[in-house]
Amino acid sequence: MNSLILSRPLALLILLASAVLMVSAPAFAQTEGEQTGGEIALETDAPSDAAIAQRIATIFGEIDTLSGVEISVESGVVTLMGDTLTADAASRAEALALRVEGVVTVENRIDRDLSVSTRVAPAMGELETTLQDLVRIIPLLALAIAMFLVLGLIGWILSRWDGLWRLLAPNSFVADLLGSTVFSLFVVFGLVSALTLLDATAFLGALLGAAGVIGLAVGFAVKDTIENYIASIMLSVRQPFRPNDHVVIDGQEGRVIRLTSRATVLMTLEGNHLRLPNALVFKAVILNYTRNPERRFDFTLGVDPEDDPLSALETGLEAMKALNFVMAEPDPAAGISEVGDSTINLFFSAWIDQTDSDFLKSRSVAIATVKAALDQAGFTLPDPTYRLRIDSGALPTAAAQPKPAPTSDRASARPAKAASPEITDVAPDTSLAERVEEERREDTSGDLLSEDAPSE
Repeated sequence: MNSLILSRPLALLILLASAVLMVSAPAFAQTEGEQTGGEIALETDAPSDAAIAQRIATIFGEIDTLSGVEISVESGVVTLMGDTLTADAASRAEALALRVEGVVTVENRIDRDLSVSTRVAPAMGELETTLQDLVRIIPLLALAIAMFLVLGLIGWILSRWDGLWRLLAPNSFVADLLGSTVFSLFVVFGLVSALTLLDATAFLGALLGAAGVIGLAVGFAVKDTIENYIASIMLSVRQPFRPNDHVVIDGQEGRVIRLTSRATVLMTLEGNHLRLPNALVFKAVILNYTRNPERRFDFTLGVDPEDDPLSALETGLEAMKALNFVMAEPDPAAGISEVGDSTINLFFSAWIDQTDSDFLKSRSVAIATVKAALDQAGFTLPDPTYRLRIDSGALPTAAAQPKPAPTSDRASARPAKAASPEITDVAPDTSLAERVEEERREDTSGDLLSEDAPSE
């Protein structure tokens, strides 16, 4: 009795669960069908074999590549027979047949048609269609070409407007670069406009992609050339030196002849041509002796350790101040640079104006003048003193004995040397500068330097 009472609720639960499953199964099937894609509805309500065959035949009749496919349906199984030009067409026919309502499965027995006549006719038809399309597109093509030529012509006219670019650019090189850039931009804009008018944007994308790859490869191949070209632009804008400036660039000394788009040309002090790549010049330390006409020279002279070095400094300074090419402002300077074993080294320096005096000549005259003044005042440049040691204990012979170093008494007892005659010819040597100017007059093309351009 108790088991009967317990079995009734269990039976009711089983019946309720079965009812829920029966109700929800169609809904689940419908949802799943909706997720996999809609079916092609029949023209009749009953999914009979004849209706399925008629529906598939109607669909295939609208597709040229499937019009020759034969269809047979038996108990929902569709059999496709016949020939198609491609395997893709056969696969497409099978996929379309499977979507028709009531189709259980599809037997695909379609073969590829490999006959020559069947394949030549469509090819000739496509060729004829292509020629017709080409004839129809000729007016549009002519309009696209005209647009490209007009835009290119406008860019060329603007690029040749030298007055405008010379007004905007600091020098002729940058002005020419701006003109070329404007012309290139107009050409690219004209090409893009023409291809857009022809609806060839896909070709434009492929063209730009290929141009990018080619540009990257060319950039790696000519990296040094591009670096020199960019350095030329920067140097022409900055102008760190002028024509005929006396400079030292990366340890190379000479006078500037010209700056080209690839190299800086110098004339060395020996009169030789020296070409330095602009990439090197742009990154190098540049020493310009011409930019500031005032230049200091210095030298060192030694006196005997027993002489009064301060008195020697005063004597040398007075002699140097008396030179007419030595500038009074800044004042000449002197000091003790080093006390050696057999000499006291005195340091002298003075300033000159390079527009009136040659640096090497002025320094040479100053050294000779100061030395003559020290000699006349009794100061001497002592000889080096050597100390000999004889291990055998034997005394050296008189002939082998070293001469004693001269003392200050001996130096004062000696007759004073006559002062060197004053040399006044310290005019700058213009022979190298004249050679540079002659070189510049012979070839004026391609020079990026200008006397009127702003300098760094």
